[in-house]
Amino acid sequence: MPAPYPQEFRDDVVAVARAREPGVLLKQIAEDFGISESTLSNWMKAADVEEGARPGATQDAAEELRLLRRRAKLLEQENEVLRRAAAYLSQANLTLGGSGR
Repeated sequence: MPAPYPQEFRDDVVAVARAREPGVLLKQIAEDFGISESTLSNWMKAADVEEGARPGATQDAAEELRLLRRRAKLLEQENEVLRRAAAYLSQANLTLGGSGR
């Protein structure tokens, strides 16, 4: 996968695309900057979301969601370890308790 373009570059390209003269196609702007038209289109959509002009998750919200999902997965794993430990200790307690003291 190619390295991502710097955010400043993306912002500059989007600004040029938005300020283009009538009749200038996105395809031409994308070619001028050495990117694909679909990449430019995606950047423009993402910029619209970040600015609130289009519904969707902002980068900050997406990052927070990613971190929360990671934390939830970690907590589920910890819960499973605790569940197994409790079952093991419960089984060991039954074995010791039934020794006839």
